Amino acid sequence: MRKPRDFDAELKALGDKARDLKSRKVQQLGELVIATGADALTADELAGALIVLAETKEAGKREAWARRGAAFFQGRSRRNAPTTDRSMDGAPAQPGSAQPASSRKGAA
Repeated sequence: MRKPRDFDAELKALGDKARDLKSRKVQQLGELVIATGADALTADELAGALIVLAETKEAGKREAWARRGAAFFQGRSRRNAPTTDRSMDGAPAQPGSAQPASSRKGAA
């Protein structure tokens, strides 16, 4: 005879996992706000900007934002590379380069 499944324990484990994922998502969003320098904005300004971004359906704008975001993350990974590689960074990733480095120290 097979061992009966403990559905209550499985549901509790799934609930715990979902709670952990939500918590990690909130933490990562906060880290992203800090890394981009958006923590200098007031909560109202940041919320307003995010609302405009979420409401925008224009594919061209969204693609441009996606490219800029990708460049930001590529610039971050290159900052960890040797200095000779960093000198070849493109202009879009450079203006915010000082902020993420200082915020990583506080987040660690």
